Amino acid sequence: MDLNFTREDAAFRNEVRAFLDEKLTPELKDAGNLTTSVFTDKKWNLAWQKILYEKGWVAPNWPVEYGGTGWTEMQKYIWASECARAGTPHLSPMGLRMCAPVLMKYGTPEQKAFYLPRILKGEDYWCQGYSEPGSGSDLASLQLRAVSDGDDYVLNGSKIWTTHAHFANRMFCLVRTKWDGKPQEGITFLLLEMNTPGIKVEPIITLAGEHEVNQVFFDEVRVPKANRVGPEHEGWTVAKYLLEFERGGAYAAGLAVGLEKLRAIAMAERAGDGTRLIDEPAFRRKLDETEIAVKAMEITEHRVMAELAGGKNPGPASSMLKTRGTETTQAIDELAVEALAYYANAEQRAAREPGSNIAPIGPVHGLTVMPRYLNNRAASIYGGSNEIQRGIMAKLVLGL
Repeated sequence: MDLNFTREDAAFRNEVRAFLDEKLTPELKDAGNLTTSVFTDKKWNLAWQKILYEKGWVAPNWPVEYGGTGWTEMQKYIWASECARAGTPHLSPMGLRMCAPVLMKYGTPEQKAFYLPRILKGEDYWCQGYSEPGSGSDLASLQLRAVSDGDDYVLNGSKIWTTHAHFANRMFCLVRTKWDGKPQEGITFLLLEMNTPGIKVEPIITLAGEHEVNQVFFDEVRVPKANRVGPEHEGWTVAKYLLEFERGGAYAAGLAVGLEKLRAIAMAERAGDGTRLIDEPAFRRKLDETEIAVKAMEITEHRVMAELAGGKNPGPASSMLKTRGTETTQAIDELAVEALAYYANAEQRAAREPGSNIAPIGPVHGLTVMPRYLNNRAASIYGGSNEIQRGIMAKLVLGL
């Protein structure tokens, strides 16, 4: 496999770097670097999305006819890598990377014409109604009831771990419309407005002390049947298609940047004997082992890129990338906490706010170490737990 850039790829990388140097303001860069999970706060990710929309670069993975860039898979990879290195805010993936591909494949012409331009411009902010209390990785067991009533469904139940539901004005949601037969055969995919009467959003504060996720309650919520995506009772097929995009993606660029930051911390921090931590043999061995895992992720992603370039969907490879990507992320987080030692325990949310003038406790490079570690403990659970992903790989890849 040839991983060297062509002359055209090198020129594109230079174009991307020039754009980021010009458009990524200190405030946006600060917001990106202080992000401790998958999601940057709405204020900052929408500000960055507006800039990208004006450039025409907001949706690299979309087809050109819907507003995509027309980039090659290598150009998409270069873009993701340079954004990770520059520390851009994370765009919310709910609309751009999850709901939009579903609408392109399963949506009606009217749904595509209405929603896709709004997603592209950032006029709608989406959240995902999948997990429920008692129905997380076992998504087929969900129980949010949607009873047919004329031209509407009437919803009763709840969703949980709903990221940015307190910011969102729209949700894509799985509901149960049939209660007999196989559980997967009674699920329907709906789009709904968050200001609909009967919807209540309650915050859940994470271990890192942040309000990112929520529980959403539905009490006699009426949703027009025109908001259904795909046939009634066949939402499981739609949901599986969406999960290919949620679980896949490019991990290697972010992992490489995380590894670079970890090396910088290890060079600055001291081992028990006063020498540089990076020179301590046991820690250096763990660092080198993690670097091998990151390089393996990069090679695997390039293999998947070659498949995508041939017009294929990620398929079960998305489960492989999700599993190894999240576990390698957690390995980097653990080493960063180990390197920072007791300074990792300081709780300093106010100092992590973009533009804050509050001095950090301990080294600046330690500000986000513990929050990232705590937030990313969930990475091997959300989007389908890694145990579930291994079951998918065993069945679809190994034929077990």
